[in-house]
Amino acid sequence: MRILTVNAGSSSLKLRVLESDERVSLAADLPAESGRVPAAAIAQALGAARGIGAVGHRVVHGGTAFTRAVRIEGDVERRLAALTDLAPLHQPISLAMLAAVRAALPGVPEVACFDTAFHADLPPEAATYALPREWLERWAVRRYCFHGLSHAYASRRAAQMLGRTPAVLRVVVAHLGAGASLAAVANGRSHDTTMGFTPLEGLVMATRSGSVDPGLVLWLETHAGLSPAELTDALEHRSGLLALAGVADMREVTARAARGDEAAGAALDVYVHRLAASVAAMAAAVRGLDALVFTGGVGEGSAVVRARTAERLGFLGLALDEARNQAGGEDRDVSADAASVRTLVIAAREDLEIARQTREALAG
Repeated sequence: MRILTVNAGSSSLKLRVLESDERVSLAADLPAESGRVPAAAIAQALGAARGIGAVGHRVVHGGTAFTRAVRIEGDVERRLAALTDLAPLHQPISLAMLAAVRAALPGVPEVACFDTAFHADLPPEAATYALPREWLERWAVRRYCFHGLSHAYASRRAAQMLGRTPAVLRVVVAHLGAGASLAAVANGRSHDTTMGFTPLEGLVMATRSGSVDPGLVLWLETHAGLSPAELTDALEHRSGLLALAGVADMREVTARAARGDEAAGAALDVYVHRLAASVAAMAAAVRGLDALVFTGGVGEGSAVVRARTAERLGFLGLALDEARNQAGGEDRDVSADAASVRTLVIAAREDLEIARQTREALAG
């Protein structure tokens, strides 16, 4: 079956047509500035597409109701809209994409594939916040976690590369892009991850703060007089690398740091410190580590981030080969020969995971 995959982010839209042999026969990357869906550009991009048998949509949030990919029919779209409060930056874009693609490809079956689904059966000890019981029950407060499509694909691809079955492999996947998260995967299942109720929790990101003391947020609201809207804007859009280095792009951060820019150097230190400490915590969640996977724009593109992270994690058995780490190319092992834990660089292919889940949902 020829499948169109739709991966809508807050600032970009990726369309891919995958053949049954997983070959990409059409690719279009479109801007989605300020969260606006470019309906005319979508129609133009898909005008040359023929014989599409199904559409798979990346949907950021499935809540507790959607724990696997589902065909979009009946009241599914209404139930997805009801989750907007949990993902106000992303869910509206996903819903608008459903309408735009449906207009371009009327009558083609559609499937929703969820970033939260891979983490839906997270162990209770990893999913639960130590908050009042009535909060947990009344508002379904829990760690929903995100980037599941990327983590699912990368962990499975790691097993293929190492000639191991997922059932006997303990992997930490580092999805490092503008948004960033880790996932601890064992037996092919997510056991812990760094994002939580929202994508703000966890690692330092391009413009997001990552984890901060909630007491600090309360202090800023009560003593500094910042409104919830001001706090949201700052934590989501004016923090992270942008706040520390003055630029959100890791390529520019590392370039400036190499030239002796103190702010960029400090930002890189903070980023790597949080990243390495969190990898160690993820390894603890699965009681050991067989492989660390770097994926996403920063994970794939920054030899500096990989080298500095691995150096801090030498006590776990990581060691990189400098030449392999500096070399380009897609999926590869950059470990030193003697390393007991393998370090892999794997291209982010959410499109393949979306296509796989779409086929399964339609077949089942």
